[in-house]
Order: sequence, then C-alpha cells, then structure tokens
Amino acid sequence: MAFLTKDQILAVDDRQTEIVGVPEWGGDVLVQGFTGIERDAFEAGVVTQKGKNTTVNLNNLRAKMVARSVVDPESHKRLFTDADVQGLGKKSAAALERVFDVARRLSGMSDNDVEELTKNSGSETNDDSGFVSQ
Repeated sequence: MAFLTKDQILAVDDRQTEIVGVPEWGGDVLVQGFTGIERDAFEAGVVTQKGKNTTVNLNNLRAKMVARSVVDPESHKRLFTDADVQGLGKKSAAALERVFDVARRLSGMSDNDVEELTKNSGSETNDDSGFVSQ
C-alpha cells in the first residue's frame, strides 16, 4: 500500500454529489456534501455551549441543512442563502426530509451524530411553531 502525500490529499476533489428527485417541487435538485469547515459551521450554528450548559436550536434544522447543501448543477454554488431558510422551512416536510437525509449522508453525518447534537442539551428549545423539543 502506498501512502499519500499532503499535496495528493489536498489536490483531490472528494466532495460527493447526488441528484435527488423531489416530486413535491416538480423536479430534481443536486445535493452536495459538506466540507469539514461547512459541517463544523453547521453544527456550531445548531449548538451553543455556555459553561456546562448546552443549548440545541432545532428550529428549522432540515431547512438549514438543505439550504446549505442544494447547489447549482453547473457552478456547484449554493442555490439558497441563509436568508432563504425561513421560506424553505415552509415547504413540504416530506420533501425537506428526503433532501436532508441525502445531505446528511453525503456529509458523513450518521443518525447517531444528529442524536448527539440533541442528546445532552438538557434544555427546551422553542421554535415559535408551538412545538417544544426536550
């Protein structure tokens, strides 16, 4: 087995993409997995830690991930900005879940990773929708 050099590793385009059919929206979208930096930024936007207290903001979680992972098929630039998250969150939950699942998988996030984000929060998060998650 040959070992890779730093230059070889840094030169590889290793981001995965996948076309996802979204019949609720009338077509397909291209989903691109996060880079390490993007995943860390996403997680940092969901979890806030102050001392021993960890607060998890699950508000519009799926729309946030979808907005950051759906890209233009030619430029591979994001289709949605962070300002679009609220509008995207008003779309079909089934459609968001389908795209979210692919984005999560392509970004190397398992079900356990998502559970870990929420497991030890110990605080309630109210998302103004009438739901409170524990």
